[in-house]
Amino acid sequence: MVAFGKKLKERQIQEWQGYYINYKVMKKKVKEYADQIQAGALNQRYVLKDFSRMLDKEIEKVVLFLLEQQGVFASQISQLNEQQDSLQEQPDISKVTELREAYRNVGRDLLKLLFFVEINAIGLRKILKKFDKRFGYKFTDYYVKTRANHPYSQLQQVFNNVGLGAVVGAISRNLADLQDREGSYLSIYDQPALPLQDPVVDSMEAAIDRLSYSTNFLNFSVQRSLIMLEELPTPVEEHVDDQRYHFMSLLLNLANTFLYMINTYIVVPTADDYSISLGAAATVCGIVIGAMAVAQVFSSVYFSAWSNRSYFRPLVFSSIVLFVGNVMYALAYDLKSIPVLLIGRIFCGLGSARAVNRRYISDCVPLRIRMQASAGFVSASPLGMACGPALAGLLQTNFKIYKLTFNQDTLPGWVMAFAWLIYLIWLWISFREPAQEKDEVNNIPQKSNAENDALERGVVQPLLLKSVGDEQDNEGDQEGDGSEEAQEESRHPANSIVEAYRLLTPSVKVQLLIYFMLKYAMEVLLSESSVVTTYYFSWSTSTVAIFLACLGLTVLPVNILVGSYISNIFEDRQILLASEIMVCLGILLSFQVIIPYSVPQYVCSGLLMFVSAEVLEGVNLSLLSRVMSSRLSRGTYNGGLLSTEAGTIARVIADVTITLAGYLGQSKLLNITLLPSLLICITSIFATCRTYNSLY
Repeated sequence: MVAFGKKLKERQIQEWQGYYINYKVMKKKVKEYADQIQAGALNQRYVLKDFSRMLDKEIEKVVLFLLEQQGVFASQISQLNEQQDSLQEQPDISKVTELREAYRNVGRDLLKLLFFVEINAIGLRKILKKFDKRFGYKFTDYYVKTRANHPYSQLQQVFNNVGLGAVVGAISRNLADLQDREGSYLSIYDQPALPLQDPVVDSMEAAIDRLSYSTNFLNFSVQRSLIMLEELPTPVEEHVDDQRYHFMSLLLNLANTFLYMINTYIVVPTADDYSISLGAAATVCGIVIGAMAVAQVFSSVYFSAWSNRSYFRPLVFSSIVLFVGNVMYALAYDLKSIPVLLIGRIFCGLGSARAVNRRYISDCVPLRIRMQASAGFVSASPLGMACGPALAGLLQTNFKIYKLTFNQDTLPGWVMAFAWLIYLIWLWISFREPAQEKDEVNNIPQKSNAENDALERGVVQPLLLKSVGDEQDNEGDQEGDGSEEAQEESRHPANSIVEAYRLLTPSVKVQLLIYFMLKYAMEVLLSESSVVTTYYFSWSTSTVAIFLACLGLTVLPVNILVGSYISNIFEDRQILLASEIMVCLGILLSFQVIIPYSVPQYVCSGLLMFVSAEVLEGVNLSLLSRVMSSRLSRGTYNGGLLSTEAGTIARVIADVTITLAGYLGQSKLLNITLLPSLLICITSIFATCRTYNSLY
């Protein structure tokens, strides 16, 4: 990857170059400390004191310049306000236009200052992580804790956006007043719900969000979607992306994700009854549910490759295939054919366009709203997962039209076929294919959507948390190492699944193992829920549907809790390990060790396992986004594809296990399917402990 110090220097605003944190000098100083300690010339206590003093001076330099610039902005706005007051007495359209442009110019200058603060925060985080890695000492914890709340410390001033927020507010209010001078007597305070439609204000607010705690949940969602922002932002928001962005097209991508998740889980409550009605065992439901996942293993690859050239055509293909698959699923009942049922589910899996949905957000949504779009992408999945079983619970009817049967088994297929038909019409009318960029035509990616240490969790949070991405810091911090050709090669995406696998570091492999484990455990819980609850508790389809819908509804609150609160209190690795242990505990409590097997035991253990797995998934993908090589952030064989494949293969194996275990009898199904989950979970816990002990 390209040296971070070199990228940092390239992104600096030239006229302010002397006021940036001197990352290069501090990096050399860290190396000198290491050499001198090894030679016995220095002790560690002196190094800590000396380096702390150096950091204090660097931060003070940034803060003093920041305060100076805020004073300049205050003076400029004050002068513009005087001009605005004079226009109240003698309105002049041309002068109003000039004044609005003057405010915009101040806003553009403020964007540069916000960028200045952000890039210094990134450099500070980087050098702290480098120091920790070189000396094996948690210097970051010590430095932040001793400086964060001290009255004489300048550290928090780097991240204190009160003064900057006041400047943003002044510019926004005055632009709104000038805009409303066309005859309206209402001010911006009288209509707080009406946003100011000005690109400069939007850009300033987006930049302020990156410097505050208010976007923690959004950042958490961005990481879960593996749609990353640039590690080093640009000084002024670029509007090139606006030419490719289309709101309705984004909405259609999110709708595709939502409908697909409904399609996946709408059959879960009735799959066992459907299998029995066709003359098969109830546990064949595992194959019926898993057939969709089998096909998704292949569809993820070709949809990922297809999205390099188009977004509209793969979405059309997805809708058609899903329509056909659901019709076949519904017709299997009257045809009395298990093969037709399975082929229908395979067709549904072949229509999985999540790779296209993710890629559209990554490539075509402007940076200022990409976080919100990514949060929408992540939220669409649990909402669809909750709506699927809930919808199945409502389809409790039985009637015939001609020779077609409409009952609880076939209606999920008919309803989803109709939904995909409506979606296809909506897609055909409203979707706008983005213009292909020149670099895409030549198959040369212009930019990466993420670096392995991207500023994912806001500006303050990385200073308070450890990141397993430390192990990759040294990859790009060697100034001048390697030729330009080698650096250019290091930016190219992986060209095959084998090459992508070779780019996986040990920590990434552990994260993928954890993802495999949690998807396996969740699939076992969900797919066999109907069979298990019918055998032990005689639950109806509606009861199973309610139970599954309640599980799905826990996802969003849990993610908000973790993203906004828990991740600010504990380190990600601590949450990761604790979640794995809780998943393991949920699996243990699910075993049938006493007779009779009770509803409270099943519900409580299932809820514990599911919620813990959701927490684990969020934190795991958050860490994965930081340890993944930058070469896996783009191209066909990207990190999103690898994680999707790992999760999909886990679901396939889980569903096959359910079907095979069914041959031993339903009385043994629960314990036999839980045993592999327990073994994989214990393995992942040991792998996590070993990996993090080696890193920390």
